[in-house]
Amino acid sequence: MNREHISQIAHAGHPIKSPLDDDSVSRLLEAGLPRGDERVLDLGCGTAEWLLRALATRPHLHAEGVDVSEVALMHARQATSELGVDERLVLHQREAADFTSAEPFDLVISVGATHAFGGLLPTLAAAREHLAPGGRVLLGESFWDRTPSPAAVEMFGDLADLATTVDLVVADGWTPVHGHVSTRAELDAYEWACWGSLAAWALDHPADPAAAQVLETANAQRSQWLHGYRDSFGFVCLVLRRASD
Repeated sequence: MNREHISQIAHAGHPIKSPLDDDSVSRLLEAGLPRGDERVLDLGCGTAEWLLRALATRPHLHAEGVDVSEVALMHARQATSELGVDERLVLHQREAADFTSAEPFDLVISVGATHAFGGLLPTLAAAREHLAPGGRVLLGESFWDRTPSPAAVEMFGDLADLATTVDLVVADGWTPVHGHVSTRAELDAYEWACWGSLAAWALDHPADPAAAQVLETANAQRSQWLHGYRDSFGFVCLVLRRASD
């Protein structure tokens, strides 16, 4: 079983692929979409869960999503059809860094996808290219909440702490107008949901040729979390505006 299908199973019970509960997602969307009729772009949209939630509650919204995953976009299109928002959502299968559009967007979302651009500041530079005057960016980024273990650094790389992460954003010409740091409950709930969903699938499908692989992945990932990065990993979402706008 490939990584895309494993990810699909892992996130079956937590479709927002970040450590955020439903209330946090709603508040972030409210801060990013103050009018409710914006044009929205999600760079690295996955199954387009952010966009689908926004479209479901804002009937005048139009959105576009970009992702490389055929599997994720297939599920996004199915959900789009079920919600009846086909005419308001366009999905593009391509590298987020290569996406271009003739029209700007009022909100650009990139949550947990800075790796697609090579880091935090390149992600903000890409978002700026798509942003309409006065627009907003909803950015989600990892940080070290405490000094990480060598194993954690090997998994996630050389992340900054929270203060440094925000300082880098501000120094790049952005002003945070809303923010949310994932709580311990959100971080734990996300990890338990992902690796629990994988383990449950393997136990429910013992005859599947991939069952042993999936269960091994679930056990290994849960162990890496508990022993490697649970005490040091953090996640922050920021709603940003350009200081010059």
